[in-house]
Amino acid sequence: MTTHLLFLALGSVGLYFGAEWLVRGASGLARAMGVSRLAVGLTVVAYGTSMPELMVSLLSAVQGKSALALGNVMGSNIANLGVILGVTAVISPPHVQAGLMRRELPAMLLTVAVLPLVLWNGVIGRVEGVALLLGALWFTRVTLKAITPPGAPKHTDTEPPPEYGRPALAAFVALGLAVLLGGGKLFVDGAVGLALGLGMSERLVGLTVVAIGTSLPELAASLVAALRGESEIAVGNVLGSNIFNVLLILGATALARPVEGSLAAVRLDLVALAVLTVITVVSMRTARRIQRVEGAVLIAGYGAFLIALAVAH
Repeated sequence: MTTHLLFLALGSVGLYFGAEWLVRGASGLARAMGVSRLAVGLTVVAYGTSMPELMVSLLSAVQGKSALALGNVMGSNIANLGVILGVTAVISPPHVQAGLMRRELPAMLLTVAVLPLVLWNGVIGRVEGVALLLGALWFTRVTLKAITPPGAPKHTDTEPPPEYGRPALAAFVALGLAVLLGGGKLFVDGAVGLALGLGMSERLVGLTVVAIGTSLPELAASLVAALRGESEIAVGNVLGSNIFNVLLILGATALARPVEGSLAAVRLDLVALAVLTVITVVSMRTARRIQRVEGAVLIAGYGAFLIALAVAH
């Protein structure tokens, strides 16, 4: 048991720093090539902070642990809304930008609706995986097109130069990927060992321990943003993460190896995700700001989900 907990701890550290180094290197390379900071934030950083979920889900699926991979994706999305967005709103109620309401909110609702469809026959196959990945690319293109109108310059002269040279930045990317892979392997092994040792199912561990662990980059970024009074950044981070978790992470995982999961087994997870998503959408569209009381409702909703999981198991 101690070894498994050590693997979880070391894996969490590897996932966090691997994602940090990957994002730093990729962002620096993008800026060195004249890409704007906003475009980098909505693409490189958005994809980079989803790398822990991707690595853990891919490794889980390849090892035949579909329940862990699927639980990781759904659990991360539930935690993003119930914990990260809820705590952010309690600390500093965020204003919701019009662009997020036009793009991210409908896209997030669509990804929630897509989940039962791809799980209808009990397996997310490679065809569905390709479709989800194409959805991720389409959403990225729409987002970049929205922030870069026709005729707009591709970069600005006011962007600060990268902190390091291109060779060092490329080394950051390579090191980040290597640490992510190693951290993901340790994390999966530790989580599975812990599940077996405590008599827990892989799905339950994926929905709780693994989901929180792989959400560390989003959690850290959102809490820092909220404490600095920049909670709008946290909102975009959470919504973008939930969209990419379904389209990119689940799509890539299914492409590597079909993900098995019956609707009956994930009914509670789907209901929890749908309820928290609806609460989030209603909160954002009414006053265009998530109030503290609404943040508290999201946190309470996540707590109720954990209690329901405990009762069900």
